[in-house]
Amino acid sequence: MPNPITQAPFGLLEDGTPITQFTLRNANGLVAKIIDFGGIITELHAPDREGRLADVVLGFDTLDAYEGDSPYFGALIGRYGNRIAGSRFTLDGREYVLPANDGENHLHGGAGGFHKVKWQATVEGDSLVLAYRSADGEQGYPGNLDVVASYSLGDDNALVMRLRAVTDKPTPVNLTQHSYFNLCGEGDILDHLLTIDADTFVPIDAGSIPLGMLSPVTGTPFDFRTPRPIGERVGQPDKQLRHGRGYDHNFVLNKPDGKAMTRAAHVLDPGSGRVLELFTEEPGLQFYSGNFLDGSLAGKGRSYGHRSGFCLEPQHFPDSPNRPRFPNVILRPGQVYETESRFRFSVQPEA
Repeated sequence: MPNPITQAPFGLLEDGTPITQFTLRNANGLVAKIIDFGGIITELHAPDREGRLADVVLGFDTLDAYEGDSPYFGALIGRYGNRIAGSRFTLDGREYVLPANDGENHLHGGAGGFHKVKWQATVEGDSLVLAYRSADGEQGYPGNLDVVASYSLGDDNALVMRLRAVTDKPTPVNLTQHSYFNLCGEGDILDHLLTIDADTFVPIDAGSIPLGMLSPVTGTPFDFRTPRPIGERVGQPDKQLRHGRGYDHNFVLNKPDGKAMTRAAHVLDPGSGRVLELFTEEPGLQFYSGNFLDGSLAGKGRSYGHRSGFCLEPQHFPDSPNRPRFPNVILRPGQVYETESRFRFSVQPEA
């Protein structure tokens, strides 16, 4: 029998709405804590090679910190993960204007995106199921979008995330998860060994908007097809690294079978032996190296300094509503948006 999901109060929003924290456990000691505000993963405890648990995601101790100016720690992102250029797109001949919250661009669904709303939570067996209706016109998007997200812990030590959505009007949809990981549990992530299964990536301009083409990773600091330390080349005088202030780019995953579940990334912390593997049905992976963390945020007993966490965001490509050559992100009535990603933890024995 799976371990039951437990719940406890996690505070009140400014308007008095109560928020609940749900705790998922599996038989191997993996523990995930998730709140029904923003679908946020607040804690994720994974064992090292000695069996010692550490919380491997960045986050806060209190609800008001998440309700404030949080950099998307642990949150579900929607309607559109990543950026939309100029905060506008044209769909079926009509232009839609979205709120700008990243310079002139629209980022992660806007300031009032899915990371800032209360989800309706239910427990179904070993899964936490979160539901939300994004109303027609919310953050400028057309159509009523009904979204269901579920989290569960597998026997293989995978945190499984399934996302489903339907709409009554054509609308862009690109949902993702925005946890910041640190497999040490503290310090920076520069020594983490990263592998990304991608031959190409999406280059960006100075505003982090795609230039429109795909570029080979060969001969660049973006070649993670074999394990490389995150910090090894992040400071190189590369134009793309300057634009992102480090890594903040979408990698085009090698997908020989289209939407099939494939491994996107593998990360090893040599010190603890903790390993994180991401498997996903998505065509892209946004890798972010914590470039804007500067020590001004703190939680769970530590401050979050420069590059103290990294993000692996399975997704479609940035600015796809304005890029017809990129994989389609338009969901239409009668269609079902469905995608699954697995964040699997293991340990590598000491050599």
